[in-house]
Amino acid sequence: MGRLAGKVAVITGAGSGIGRAAARLMSGEGARVVVADFDAEGAKETARLVAEAGGTALPVTVDVTDEASVADLIAAAVAEFGGLHVLCNHVGGTNPRTDLDLLRMDLAEFDRAVSLNLRSTLYGARHAMPHLIRAGGGSIVNTASVAALVGDVTQTSYGAVKAAVVSLTKSIAVQYGPQRVRCNAIAPGAVLTPALEDNLPESVVESLKAGNALPYLGSPEDIGHTMVFLASDESRYLTGQLLVVDGGMTAQSSAAPGRRAMLPG
Repeated sequence: MGRLAGKVAVITGAGSGIGRAAARLMSGEGARVVVADFDAEGAKETARLVAEAGGTALPVTVDVTDEASVADLIAAAVAEFGGLHVLCNHVGGTNPRTDLDLLRMDLAEFDRAVSLNLRSTLYGARHAMPHLIRAGGGSIVNTASVAALVGDVTQTSYGAVKAAVVSLTKSIAVQYGPQRVRCNAIAPGAVLTPALEDNLPESVVESLKAGNALPYLGSPEDIGHTMVFLASDESRYLTGQLLVVDGGMTAQSSAAPGRRAMLPG
């Protein structure tokens, strides 16, 4: 029996990358998954891959910045599968061309970052909560970022809103722990998603590797496996926490790569 047997999981941003990996992994552990994405074709393709592997998936098109659309998503999941046990709020992002430093950042991008990363997480949790309580408890997994933990020369909006996602995660965990609803967040580091590989030159990818304690970057499946753990009863005593899954990036001193190069042998 799979670790998620009998559970229903809604995953936003599941049309590609980490969200797709999570959908396939959760299905492999016995969950019936709702594959939600703004990209309808991407959601359908993920659902096809799940079905091809013997799982059950419902593709749903959603705009997570629109509360009514999120409410419809949760309603569709419950109508199709009869309940809800897991919600993964995975959608997020920023525009690196306009999310710059304090003086040059586009304030419209800040508002967009709040809507896409923070309000979407709130909407998902708000509309899923009654169903999670009705199921006798459940798990919410929010996607934050290492940008919430360290400063950067750009991505001012992104770092700020992802830090807010961490705070929101803790509040939800405290408020609904008595109803057996757990809420945790994941902070991925650099992950080799199609978007990263398509948009960054090899020199930048190599610099990201050098910033890790491990000699490689993560895969979408690395984050997906963490989502499975947080969704499962194996993490039943874990709530209100941020799991940093970054290959040791935030643990490593900025001087470490240079000092490592100085070591003999």
